[in-house]
Amino acid sequence: MRKTIYDKYEKAKISSLPQVVFQGRIFVITTAHDAEKAVNYLLTMPVLGVDTETRPSFKKGSSYKVSLLQVSTYDTCFLFRLNRTGLTPAVRRLLEDTTVPKIGLSLHDDFNSLHRIGAFMPGNFIDLQEHVREIGIEDLSLQKLYANMFGERISKTQRLTNWEAETLNERQKQYAAIDAWACIRLYEELMRLVSTHDYELIKTEEA
Repeated sequence: MRKTIYDKYEKAKISSLPQVVFQGRIFVITTAHDAEKAVNYLLTMPVLGVDTETRPSFKKGSSYKVSLLQVSTYDTCFLFRLNRTGLTPAVRRLLEDTTVPKIGLSLHDDFNSLHRIGAFMPGNFIDLQEHVREIGIEDLSLQKLYANMFGERISKTQRLTNWEAETLNERQKQYAAIDAWACIRLYEELMRLVSTHDYELIKTEEA
């Protein structure tokens, strides 16, 4: 069955969709030693999804440095608490790796945040926003892209929570893992549709 996608997905439709749940394992990384082990594992994978989270500031003119780097495989997500570890040698090695493709969304913003805590040369990264227009999609947000491609809702309720809390709660961990893991799913589906042309694009003005 050909997939139906839209050039622009109506935000009002998202609330009625079933919510995405990450069913895999989630590991929280708080030491340089654990970061080394995690990176060694991640760099054996065929593809990775990446994202970052930063503690929100509600005071004009003030901001925080990046709090979290989440890196996911198909079934396991590592949450690197950079507010505790900084940019460790292992994390820098991961970011500079040129062998494993790392899929993200709006990577320029993530790189800017990460560069505030340490220098690195980005390796093999692929930004979804640079490719979705290949099949006619104009939306650039993760939530709209996922709803459009898979008919499921990524909850954003944890986005403005405290990412520097002493302990991340389960809802925060789910949110962070989904944002990285979803990038893999979107990229592979996008590549499938580009290759097979097995989709019908609906223009919103025609709907």
